[in-house]
Amino acid sequence: MTKDRINELKEFEEIIGVKFQKLFILDLALTHSSFANEHPSILNHNERLEFLGDSVLSMIVSEYLYKKYKDKQEGKLSRIRASVVCESSLSEMARKIMINKYISIGKGEELTGGRNKDSLLADALEAVIAAIYIDSGYEAAKNFVLNFLKDKIDAVSKDEIFNDYKSKLQEYLQKRQDCLIKYNLLSESGLPHDKTFEIEVQIDGKSSGKGKGKSKKEAEQRAAKQALKNLGVDLDE
Repeated sequence: MTKDRINELKEFEEIIGVKFQKLFILDLALTHSSFANEHPSILNHNERLEFLGDSVLSMIVSEYLYKKYKDKQEGKLSRIRASVVCESSLSEMARKIMINKYISIGKGEELTGGRNKDSLLADALEAVIAAIYIDSGYEAAKNFVLNFLKDKIDAVSKDEIFNDYKSKLQEYLQKRQDCLIKYNLLSESGLPHDKTFEIEVQIDGKSSGKGKGKSKKEAEQRAAKQALKNLGVDLDE
């Protein structure tokens, strides 16, 4: 590793609050296959770590849900976990810790906007989780994940996000008449890695609900939820 790369990785350590014993493992977690393909001297990339990190992340979230939400059954716990570890959720966390700034990607991938692709960022985050697990153990990986995801898990567990209100709104309107539903972006604010979106849902051209979220999908769900409330729909049914 070059001196500049070592300094970059040390900056990243400060952001995530984890000190690596073996810095090369973190470097590997932040090396995309496109970068390795363009540099013959680099033999490895982060896909194997991504594979491991997926399982470690699932274990951490499952354990947290199992211990904290003793009243929820297996099916509900599975749906909550799926919502938390989905690509949009992980890419959101990846942007918060600025993985897009520190990941090494190939020039071709860079030109096609790879540094901002949800899939690439989510995969890199899983690789970082695996790197922490390998370097410092399960508890360190768990502390890292929960430090950034615990609030999200709890919000989803309270049905604030994981309920599919968009589908409920669509189904409700289809039973009554053919309506045109449209979601419009009203505003976008905040830093590139920590944006807040405001979405408005229109039914036949009329504003029916608004919602804010850390992703467009989250804001759309909250806008749909507000529309359902405005229509007098019982959301507990």
